[in-house]
Parts: sequence; structure tokens; C-alpha cells
Amino acid sequence: MKAVILAGGLGSRLSEETSIIPKPMVEIGGEPILWHIMKIFASHGVSDFIICCGYKSLIIKKFFQDYRLRHSSITVDLSASETRYDHYAGENWNVTLLDTGLETLTGGRLKRAAHLLGDEPFFFTYGDGVGDIDLDALRAFHTEHGKLASVTAVQPTGRFGAMYLEDGSIAVTSFNEKPKGDGTWINGGYFLLDPKVIDYIAGDGTVWEHEPMARLADEGQLMASRHLGFWHPMDTLRDKTVLNQLWSEGAAPWKTW
Repeated sequence: MKAVILAGGLGSRLSEETSIIPKPMVEIGGEPILWHIMKIFASHGVSDFIICCGYKSLIIKKFFQDYRLRHSSITVDLSASETRYDHYAGENWNVTLLDTGLETLTGGRLKRAAHLLGDEPFFFTYGDGVGDIDLDALRAFHTEHGKLASVTAVQPTGRFGAMYLEDGSIAVTSFNEKPKGDGTWINGGYFLLDPKVIDYIAGDGTVWEHEPMARLADEGQLMASRHLGFWHPMDTLRDKTVLNQLWSEGAAPWKTW
């Protein structure tokens, strides 16, 4: 089964980093968040990836082009201009880096990858969110309901600490540093899709989260798998700091490998 990952947007809310590198290449624990996402998929048996590139795509291409070099010992025969890679300690992934345009929107990027998808269902996600997502359970869920699209639904934690006050009192009765959110379920960004969903995308100017998802929902073809575990996006510098701290403490819940 293939996984399509969106990696072409500007990432303007993380401009401290993305003025230099594309958002999926922002590092968590010394590796791009894109690598972490791919490791999550790989831990569930997925090794065939389609990366939809756009903004600063050359940086992503160079990362994978040099991947074997970074994870191997090498012997260079200067007289023959040959290089041998020894003791490769990297991944056995097949990665297609697909140029999908600078201005193409999320649905349009997926549509541009249609010729690479085949006839089987495929995973689809963004290049900026991690979680301890049970992709095997998502696959089983998708097979069981038989509709065109499955999405992981998550409940993000609140951004700010919550104080609890008695009615009419000025005394704080309790404080929760990391409260639950407002109970709303949101799009967690991990999808399993039938290739027929491509027909719901008009072209480059289509936002996947707007017309296609709305139409799929209206037709009863979009099912939500509730994820109660860890999930965290990397939208801001604060998010990056939180994820790096979890990784450095050896407490990264998304590390399922």
C-alpha cells in the first residue's frame, strides 16, 4: 500500500524556519518531521511513498538523494571514479518526489499524483503532523465500512492552561497545565482513500478539505476513525519546541518504530 504525503506548501505560520527550508524539512530530534511521518508509516509496513513537492522542493530531493551517503560507510576509488556504499543503516523505502507546482492547492497536489496510485486504496497525509496513529486499525476500519474515504478524527489539547474557579469566587480551586480542548473532533490528517476520490478533485485550485471532503460527506462516503491517543501538528515555533522536547526526553509517543 502506498502513502501520499503533501510537502509543497509555504508553511507561513512557521516562517522563522520556512523562509529557509520547506516546512516538512523542519527538524525534530535532528531529522525532518517528514522523516518521522514516514517512519510512522514504515512501522506499519508501508514502504512506498509519493511526496508531493512544491515550495523549495530541491531541498527535499537533496535529502533523499544523499540519504544513502549519510547512512553508510563509503569507499571511493578515485582512479575509477567509483563509490561503494558499505554497511548501509538506512531505510528500504521507494520514494517518488513529485513536482506538483508552487501554487497548487492540497487537492490539486493529490490529483497530480493520480497516475502513480494504481487501483488499490492508499494512505494520504500532510507533512507536518505526528501521532501514535494505528494505521493497521485504520486499514481494517476502511475495509469494514467499504466507503471511499476514511479520516482520522482527533481532539487536540488546549493551547493554554486552564484555571477553575468556584461560582462567584476569586479563589482558584485548581489548575490544569494541559487541559483537554473543547471536545470538538477535527481532521487529524491521516486518511485512507479509494482512488475514486480523485474524481472529486477539479484541478490545481481545489482545496482537498473544502469541496472534495464536503461532497464525500454529503454522499455518505467519508467515515471518521476516532483517535484517542497522541496527536500533534507542527504549525508554529511553539509546536516545534514541544515536539523536540518530547523527543529529547525519550518520551515521543509517535515513535512507533
